[in-house]
This record gives sequence, structure tokens and C-alpha cells, in this order.
Amino acid sequence: MKTRGLDGVKLVMSDAHTGLKKAIGTVFQGAGWQRCRVHFMRNVLAVVPKGSQDMVASIIRTIFAQPDREHIEKQFQEVTTMLGRSHPKVAVMLTDAQPDLLAFAAFPRRHWRQIWSTNPLERVNKEIKRRTDVVGVFPNTTALLRLAGSVLIEQHDEWEAGERRYFSEASMLELATMNNPVEVIDEAVILPELAAA
Repeated sequence: MKTRGLDGVKLVMSDAHTGLKKAIGTVFQGAGWQRCRVHFMRNVLAVVPKGSQDMVASIIRTIFAQPDREHIEKQFQEVTTMLGRSHPKVAVMLTDAQPDLLAFAAFPRRHWRQIWSTNPLERVNKEIKRRTDVVGVFPNTTALLRLAGSVLIEQHDEWEAGERRYFSEASMLELATMNNPVEVIDEAVILPELAAA
């Protein structure tokens, strides 16, 4: 059986992403769900008149410009209240999406840029699509998976050992020790028990 590249493969999700969220909750128990803020903004702007789009987008962006979770949640409430008067549909969309949209705030601040958008994942998917389009037709499913797997391995190596790491070792240690903070100095990690010595 010949397998065509990734041309026809699309993931259709409802606004609530319920099926995907349920699968993630089953397979990756305890994992959070972060809704991409870029895609959410596109959904919001689709219900806003053209003349108000820049203003609404600017107001919503203030939520993500806050320094910590407490300020993010406070700003979210202010934005929702403000937009509720002029754009009630947007306020409802924000309220419905709040837990998924603000999930990033539970992580260390240095991780926010990497997890509040799916742009890095989309770049990986585009690279897989580009490489499968070059081949066109695969002799079997295993060949397709082998090519896609090699692209993912390359991306993993780049994110892990590249000049600009996706998540540095120090930032991952922050994540692992959120309840037991460590001192981080210029990406060098000093564990609390070593700092006391």
C-alpha cells in the first residue's frame, strides 16, 4: 500500500478542543493544556468589526505583558470587564477560554514565551510537510514515520544543544524546583544545599 505524504492529514478541533484535551489528560496525566494566544486572537478578531480590531487586540495583549500570575489574572478581569461593555462576544470568549489561555502563568516566567504560542510547533510541522512533499509517495507507513521521526530528532537536537536552547538547563531546573527554589546566576545553577556550603 502506497501512502501519500501528509497532504490530507488535518486535525479538526472544536473551539473547546474537548477530544484532544481528554486524550492528553488520559495519556499525559497531570499535564496542562495551553491554548495558543495567537490562534485565540485570530478567533476573537473574527467577531470584532474591522475598525475596532486594533484596539481590541491591544487591550487583550496587555494581559500577556504582566510580570506575574497575580497581575495577569487581575488584568484579565479588567480587560474582560472593559470589553464586556463594548464587545460582549469577546468578553464571553475570554471568560470561556481563561483557564486554557492563562495556563502558561503557572510556569516560570522564562518559559512563558515558549509555551503561550504554538508557533514553534507549527514550524516543526511545516518542516515535516516540506520534507514529505519532496518525497511525495512513500512505499509504506513505516517509511513516512521514519522521515517524520528523523525531522523530530533533528529538531530535538537543535532545541537541546543549539546556540539558543529552547529551554535551558537552568530554566528546566526552575520548573523542577518551583516549590524548592534554586539560585540561578548567569545560567549557572546553584542548588540551595551547595549555596550554603
